[in-house]
Amino acid sequence: MLLKLRVKVTKVVKAAKKEVNMAKGVPHYFKDGTKHSGGMHKMPNGHVHSGARHSKTSKRLYHFKDLSETAKKKAKKKGK
Repeated sequence: MLLKLRVKVTKVVKAAKKEVNMAKGVPHYFKDGTKHSGGMHKMPNGHVHSGARHSKTSKRLYHFKDLSETAKKKAKKKGK
């Protein structure tokens, strides 16, 4: 059972790395509209988080279109 679990986790990690690399050129933002410029990883549920590896300080990242109107305004101000 442990071997099956390890194989499944390895496949999920490899798939997540491929998908994160495909979106590398797309800007990512924190919920408040601050642009993220560091490493990132994809969770099994599909959410992208900050940091190359998951830790207790990892935070969820968003695309500009998914931000609130307030966060979009902040992101636009920082971009100018």
